Amino acid sequence: MPSLVQWPRRFNAIPKEILHREDVYRLELERIFYGKEWHPVAHRAEVPKPGDYKVATVGETSLLVVHGKDGAVRVFTNSCPHRGTMLKTEARGHSDLIQCPYHRWTFTPEGELRGAPGSEDFPADFRKEDYPLRQLRSAAVFGLVFVTFSPKTPDLDAYLGDCAPFVGKILGDDGRLELIGYQKVIFDCNWKVYNDNEGYHGPLLHTAFRLLNLRSGVGTQFMTQNAHKVNSTVLPAVENSGFLKDFSVIEGRDPRRPSAATIVSLFPMGQMAKHLDVINVRHAHPLSPERTEVHYAYFAHQDDDAALRAHRIRQASNLIGPSGFISLEDGAVFNRLQVGAHTGGAANYVKGVKGPLEGACTLDKGDEAGNLVRWVRYRKIMEFDRD
Repeated sequence: MPSLVQWPRRFNAIPKEILHREDVYRLELERIFYGKEWHPVAHRAEVPKPGDYKVATVGETSLLVVHGKDGAVRVFTNSCPHRGTMLKTEARGHSDLIQCPYHRWTFTPEGELRGAPGSEDFPADFRKEDYPLRQLRSAAVFGLVFVTFSPKTPDLDAYLGDCAPFVGKILGDDGRLELIGYQKVIFDCNWKVYNDNEGYHGPLLHTAFRLLNLRSGVGTQFMTQNAHKVNSTVLPAVENSGFLKDFSVIEGRDPRRPSAATIVSLFPMGQMAKHLDVINVRHAHPLSPERTEVHYAYFAHQDDDAALRAHRIRQASNLIGPSGFISLEDGAVFNRLQVGAHTGGAANYVKGVKGPLEGACTLDKGDEAGNLVRWVRYRKIMEFDRD
């Protein structure tokens, strides 16, 4: 059977057609989003109390992340096992019981069917225990809950590999976080465009690097065996350029953690970052081949005093949100990349590229070459042959 896409023979090129084709997108849902991958869906700080829940999405599947009365956080499909009705529509909430609005079937936070009106007229072999909420396999690291649709996915620690300690650095070293807010945005681009961001563009695209005298310090970039990317930099002190009326918004004030920029970009899509005092997890999912929704979740640490917590709130979206000082221009470029994808041909990676890359490797923090590791893994999962 011929390959759905003929991949360019050049090791540093990817075909732009994969960024907008509907048939490619449908295959991605099957093989990647519902395949042998882990996807971050919530942090425990988003569902801190028993009965708290959050609606999340992986691929095009709505999920319900629920904090059980036994302390465990479980992930269910957001669908009643009776007729398939979506159970919850709000982004987050609290409920001692989960009730379907259609026929009032009621479930515990642990997913067990508690009651079903009219059950005296059900078939004689009907049993409540046969109709629990569909629970998916999940695991957590530093309080961040991941889900997978496949029983064959490696355990989470093995999947994350060498990037796990950096996830910990971002999440306060111990995961003891408190949710302080969200921003939500829809980018007019393919999910792979969104997750293909790299360090090469930073000082070239983002005006804030120049206006605020932001400088990149000593750091490293590496790719793991599973194509997760880690970029970690110690930030030098920033001199006040006079551009901001209140310079304190870009100061580092956490006495326990030095000023640093650490970004983890997971395969297939899932990003988290700590920049100065911002603790940020980005939950993303595709809406179509050409639209991607991203939820920016911001956190404080449970040990923060009131002043540091207020500083994190003010710094969060102002710094690295979808309209932040550092990241303002990204959305516009994502869309330009998407429009350009329709011109045909291939996109070429050159910065830091010295030869074919596959598997774990270390690069300069400003290279785009590491993204080729991700494209190799993507191509193999999708079974696209080289031309």
